[in-house]
Amino acid sequence: SCFSRNISQSSLLLGIIRIFAKNKILLYGIMKVEITDDDLRELILNGANAGKYKKISRDKKFVRKLTDIYNLMRGVEHVSRLKDYSFLHYEQLKHISMSSVRIFNNRVERLLFRETDTGLEITLIELNNDHYGNKK
Repeated sequence: SCFSRNISQSSLLLGIIRIFAKNKILLYGIMKVEITDDDLRELILNGANAGKYKKISRDKKFVRKLTDIYNLMRGVEHVSRLKDYSFLHYEQLKHISMSSVRIFNNRVERLLFRETDTGLEITLIELNNDHYGNKK
């Protein structure tokens, strides 16, 4: 019946909310996150890219982690809350007026973004192989 279907949908929604809450991703605080680069948007949202991120798109673990970071960023109520997730190594890059987070531990690639009044704009993945003196 219609009543039992609504109860099932409500139970499912409560289960999803519990999962998000357990992972510290709160539904009520969804931040506006825009991806300004078309190739990067395709990589994050579709898991593949034939453009400038073609090589990275072959690394499925990395792409999955990138998508997780994107979803986490959308789930915080303000960009300042990214500091609460130590594994991100969130930092403001004053010399270029951007901020960055680490995508994957033990890797040098970082996700760069601009902070805005309404959220943030993801611009690119920094592929600097000698970031913090790390030589590949």
